[in-house]
Amino acid sequence: MTPEAQRIAIAEACGWTNVAPRIVKNVKHQGDDITVGIWSDDGWIPDYLNDLNAMHEAEKVLNEKQDHIMNDTLWDMCEGRKYLWHATASQRAEAFLRTIGKWEEAK
Repeated sequence: MTPEAQRIAIAEACGWTNVAPRIVKNVKHQGDDITVGIWSDDGWIPDYLNDLNAMHEAEKVLNEKQDHIMNDTLWDMCEGRKYLWHATASQRAEAFLRTIGKWEEAK
């Protein structure tokens, strides 16, 4: 799953609407399109994969059962490390998406 797809899926799970990449023409590189961020009706989407605070907010949408599932998933991903709070934002994002059934394996 691409980082962009992960951010979009998390944002949609958190209730953001009309989520899509914001693309502009990059004049310095022969006019190739580049993605400058991900936008929704409510503004710019947080950088869930690099921001622990954003992931903390995202995790608030989980119910108690999902919270336990996410912690178990993180435990497995972190190879049973004692302190799950050391998990990176990217690891937490993947565990979150696996918990809500939105994770897609790379093709």
